[in-house]
Amino acid sequence: MQNRQEKISQVVVTAGQMRDIEKRIFAAGMPVVALMEKVAGLIARRIQEIPPTSVKKAYSVPLNTPFLRESPQAGGSRVGILVGPGHNGGDALVVARELHFRGYEIWIYSPFSKLKELTSQHLQYAQSLGIPIYQTIEQLPDSDLLIDGLFGFGLERNLTDPIASAINQLNELSVPIYSIDLPSGLHTDTGEVLGTAIRATYTFCLGLWKLAFFQDQALEYLGKAELIDFDIPLADVEAVLKDAPRIKRITRATALATLPLPRPPVTHKYKEGHLLLICGSRRYAGGAILTGLGARASGVGMLSIAVPESLKSLLVSHLPEALIVGCPETETGAIAQLQLPENTDLSSFNAIACGPGLTRDATPIVQEVIKSDCPLILDADGLNILAQMGAIATLKKRQPVTVLTPHTGEFQRLFPDVPDAKHDRVQAVREAATQSGAVVLLKGARTAIANPQGAVWIVPESTPALARGGSGDVLTGLLGGLLAQAATKQIPVEDIVATAAWWHSQAGILAAQERTELGVDAFTLTQYLIKALT
Repeated sequence: MQNRQEKISQVVVTAGQMRDIEKRIFAAGMPVVALMEKVAGLIARRIQEIPPTSVKKAYSVPLNTPFLRESPQAGGSRVGILVGPGHNGGDALVVARELHFRGYEIWIYSPFSKLKELTSQHLQYAQSLGIPIYQTIEQLPDSDLLIDGLFGFGLERNLTDPIASAINQLNELSVPIYSIDLPSGLHTDTGEVLGTAIRATYTFCLGLWKLAFFQDQALEYLGKAELIDFDIPLADVEAVLKDAPRIKRITRATALATLPLPRPPVTHKYKEGHLLLICGSRRYAGGAILTGLGARASGVGMLSIAVPESLKSLLVSHLPEALIVGCPETETGAIAQLQLPENTDLSSFNAIACGPGLTRDATPIVQEVIKSDCPLILDADGLNILAQMGAIATLKKRQPVTVLTPHTGEFQRLFPDVPDAKHDRVQAVREAATQSGAVVLLKGARTAIANPQGAVWIVPESTPALARGGSGDVLTGLLGGLLAQAATKQIPVEDIVATAAWWHSQAGILAAQERTELGVDAFTLTQYLIKALT
């Protein structure tokens, strides 16, 4: 049974849902002032524990020096607090007070004339303690660290001058900035920059993960993100989210609960899933190899790979354990027709993955597999051909499970009438899955997966090392192998898709750590798939 902390770490909420959860907490009797004290105390403690990743050059502090853990009297512990008009500003002021009492040199930037009552009281008390307060950006003294408490979750309007100009000037300082809840200026749900936004070094997300943390457009502003769990009752979370389609972070614990896929003591290869890969062409032979290597790592019991006849010997040399099916090919070197072994048809397989390296000359092949009654993954040219056929209308005619794995460009071709995935990828992938009846995996820095019922899974971390040709082919093979195995074990398709995406990203992260981001080509990636689980 999952513990509370693990359950909380999976939850992702919108601004509206977070407001409703907080209303329940306050209605139950939790004083706002008590919650503010608790949250700010946790933040103050973490600020003292985390070493800065960058510092103002004037102080010549070495990287990774935990200056806030040194004696304040030794110098190098000047902290600037940026205070907004709401309770986010109140949180920041309590942090200011706590650090002041620990001997740190604190100053406060408070540019707003009207503050919420509780925030105003904290500002008044800070002033009584002798903490200097500044109202204009030009007055601010030097600091080693800035704490951003200007705006929390729920901001919806564009920031304008003078605060927008002040944020731009603060971003130009070579000083680490730690944001409370969300970097000021980001939309909580879409991650959109509302005019301008703080570029945080570190962000403390309060209570529950907000949707912006998983939108690609917000990532360059978030820095390193951490959840500050202030003990929201699970009952309140469940009460608010019970009727809404869920958005979940895929954690290591949830992924490893599925992997490795369980095997009984007595089994054989066909009981462990039979996957058919349909991929490759004379022009793109590598796509077939990489997809096959991804499938191999999944542990699938039996792997068949259909390729043009001219690629058969090449595939045998790389994947000797697989059954390589050489097919008649077109003049351009694409598969002209499937030529499966005797007494075998598409229904003989537990899953089919189709697309990498095919070229659009293989359109009849894609049309054929879409009509099959087998669980199907479409990627690359499989998606491009589906887009030409009319994705939503075509998929609505299909009864078996279909999984689509587009990047943003392919997604827009498949679903031209769905809102722009670059603006709100979570909403876009949800609408695409709902309209098409497919499970849709939208690749990106934060890969998002949605099922036809509107539930969404998000891969919470990845690496730009995966922005290499062939990385997606590896994912298709890995996912295909897991899907084929899941068909014999009654594991939900959505869990398998989410787990495959998480596993793929973890392999990329591990490879980048050992070889640097530039050293992770797609072939190298396949060698880290098993390592990522150990």
